[in-house]
Amino acid sequence: MEACGDRFDVVVVGAGIMGSCAAYEAAKRGCRVLLLEQFDFLHYLGSSHGESRTIRATYPEEYYPPMVLEAHRLWEAAQSEAGYRVLTRTPHFDMGPAGNRSLRSVIASCKRQSSVNMRLLDRAAVDEMFSGTFRLPEGWIGVRSDAGGVIKATKAVAMFQALAIRRGAVLKDHMEVTRIKKDEEDRGVRVSTATGDSFLGKKCVVTVGPWTSKLVKAVGGHVLPIQPLHTTICYWKIKEGHEHELTPEGGFPTFASYGEIYVYGTPSLEFPGLIKIGLHGGRPCNPDRRDWTSNSGMLVDAVGSWIEQMLPGKVETDKPVIIQSCMYSMTPDEDFVIDFLGGELGKDVVVAGGFSGHGFKMGPVVGRILAELAIDGAADGVELKHFRTPLKQNGEPCSLVVNLFSLLFCMFFSLNSNLLLKCRELRDVN
Repeated sequence: MEACGDRFDVVVVGAGIMGSCAAYEAAKRGCRVLLLEQFDFLHYLGSSHGESRTIRATYPEEYYPPMVLEAHRLWEAAQSEAGYRVLTRTPHFDMGPAGNRSLRSVIASCKRQSSVNMRLLDRAAVDEMFSGTFRLPEGWIGVRSDAGGVIKATKAVAMFQALAIRRGAVLKDHMEVTRIKKDEEDRGVRVSTATGDSFLGKKCVVTVGPWTSKLVKAVGGHVLPIQPLHTTICYWKIKEGHEHELTPEGGFPTFASYGEIYVYGTPSLEFPGLIKIGLHGGRPCNPDRRDWTSNSGMLVDAVGSWIEQMLPGKVETDKPVIIQSCMYSMTPDEDFVIDFLGGELGKDVVVAGGFSGHGFKMGPVVGRILAELAIDGAADGVELKHFRTPLKQNGEPCSLVVNLFSLLFCMFFSLNSNLLLKCRELRDVN
């Protein structure tokens, strides 16, 4: 493939983790790639910034663990190429009531996949394995797996952007895309920006996180059921004398708790003496007009109570030392959206979004999938039926159904503005 000037093989819109990985993968295949970002590169306004993200392979659904394990391999390969690390490997620990439906599904899924090294633990075994750090309530169990870790988020995005540049990609920020149209004369896709710039690509990939529904509606007239949520990330002070035991070097894992609320956390890493413990979920928001203070009080109370019960005597629970803002892009079932846009643009535009607070870890494999869909029209080694958009039915647009469903979905969140989502408890997991 060849290109010159403002002509490219692949134009990627959105330079978060997914777009940066897609640009790198396409450039690695020898394509002329353009990566566009509406804000500054490495900005803190979306979903790909910050100090850390977790990686885990324990999922109720069987289609995610293979993607996570491939992502592990791709993270290692990218780090080798870059010459530095962004991923710190740790164990991962899931916990919850023995009868919790979601946790039971995690255990069943792991047992069916020999590639996920999992060990089921009762309370006594948890106490022994983690030297009494976790104090599980009566009737709770734990699941320890090997494929855990902490990813340095902003550093990881920067790494993939640097690797893409090294492979010849062109990166431009402050380029808000407002229009994507078929260009029959030049046999490609014309991508236009608010600055008046215009670029021609043979193919286009759209990965704009919380702005996905807005852009897809603007360029294709479709409404995707993706709801942006404002969420907060908290760092809590570790009590004196317990700092080392809550670090990766001390054997402390990334973790997820499947109780009445879904709590997640990482070992003390990015800020010495502090530990990241948060609540999965948030409140609906407009990504262009956010209330930067929403729900922090409710979150602090809920997480503080959890810490007192599960990590007694280890962490100060009066209030977090650091509170940071982020956004989720939620779908009704928390599955990703990865598909061709269809309609007039057919297979020339690939859309990826709705990563629902658990996608960052899979950035490298999603990037590989997006590059293959754009270049080859198909992706190897992954069943994409789980991620199809509801835009098409039997090859034809069904926008009315989608629009009504999306409206109801957004109304649900608006009417329940104090709702904090619980991971996997929103759906009937079998």
